[in-house]
Amino acid sequence: MLMQVTTGFITRLRANDEAAWFELWEIFGPVIRAQLTKWGRGRIGVETVRDLSQETLAALSTSIDRYDPGRGARFSTWLLAIAKHVLGDEIDRRMALKRGGGRAAAELDETWMAACDGRSLDRSFEEGVFRSKVEAAIRMCEREADFTDFSIYRMRVLDGKSGKDVATALGVSEPTVSRRLARVRELLRNKLVEVMTVYSFTDEERAEAVRNGLHLNPNATAEKADESLFDEAVAEIYHRQLELRRRDEQAMRE
Repeated sequence: MLMQVTTGFITRLRANDEAAWFELWEIFGPVIRAQLTKWGRGRIGVETVRDLSQETLAALSTSIDRYDPGRGARFSTWLLAIAKHVLGDEIDRRMALKRGGGRAAAELDETWMAACDGRSLDRSFEEGVFRSKVEAAIRMCEREADFTDFSIYRMRVLDGKSGKDVATALGVSEPTVSRRLARVRELLRNKLVEVMTVYSFTDEERAEAVRNGLHLNPNATAEKADESLFDEAVAEIYHRQLELRRRDEQAMRE
């Protein structure tokens, strides 16, 4: 089932499904731009970063027909290799222009498509890709949840307010807050499973949620402390992702 869903998304990309490409850009654009800025080390400006992030997806579109999820490449490895190729090509082009000559675009090295032990990955980029997946699940949950239910979840978990303060603010009882919070938590877990399935091509990627404190299949007797740890992990990831988007939006404005 996992591979069917994952390859279904790949099929949408290969069919030039605009919604699929926009989805990819909306979810992972900020982390790609942050990585390009990090690699550029001041050698490239904001406009170039924006152009190169778009070129990264363009390069991805030209290689998608040759992509084989069965070979074991992580999703983060896929994006990282293409972004690195695009940036390297731009820097080589600039160096060639300084020397007064031209340079043909290099071929994309596809050895990245093989299974990776993780040591060659940029850790901050890998973590950023994971946080982007979690953010996407939260947004999906917000769209599908009852407005009041998600408002309670936002106030209680994402904003860190106490159950008593949330109950007072909304004029409901604390048990009502707890019930509605549990409802959204369950929906969020389902959305996390959905997102991780679509954008995770390896067993290692599918285990990322648990490694980051997000247990997606708790047993029926899960203790309250376990649920609190899940909420804390979601909040930490969410706020780190908000900071990434804040810096990205500031850079785009400047």
